[in-house]
Amino acid sequence: MRLVQSLERYRCPLFRVTEDIAMDPSGFQIHRAVVVHGGSAVMMPVDGRGRILLVRQYRLPARASLWELPAGRLDPGEKPLQAARRELEEETGYRARRWRKLASFYVSPGYVSERMTIYLATELIAGQPNPMPDERIQVRWFTPAEIERMIDTGRLIDAKTIAGYLLYQRSLKKAAARRR
Repeated sequence: MRLVQSLERYRCPLFRVTEDIAMDPSGFQIHRAVVVHGGSAVMMPVDGRGRILLVRQYRLPARASLWELPAGRLDPGEKPLQAARRELEEETGYRARRWRKLASFYVSPGYVSERMTIYLATELIAGQPNPMPDERIQVRWFTPAEIERMIDTGRLIDAKTIAGYLLYQRSLKKAAARRR
């Protein structure tokens, strides 16, 4: 497949929308509207007691306040780890001494180009948050049991948070298996 046409239909500071046509060597074409997004970073902050730091904020598209992992978009030219460090401090006030990439994946590749990278952040140092002017963020520590209960009861419904939590639990199991 090769891109044969891309027309910009909308642009804002967060993303742009294009109408794209791709074609394979046989002439088969795919027509799609694409949300072009520069990517995002997600942080899984875990303290020395194994608790996970979540943020709660109002999400306009969901029309609800949601508990989720801290996250944010990459600024132009910024690498995912740089964005993770910046966003963790902005949203929660915490800085991490240790970072480990858990995964990188497309959010919804049928129409969005956003690639999300999730990092485990440990050895945390508390500080003062500095959220964006239009963000009102609540921060709270949760145990793994509390998070699992929230997922089971439908109180935690953010996909990146569920994926991040499952990836983190998987990494713990792998580490335990290596120690045996």
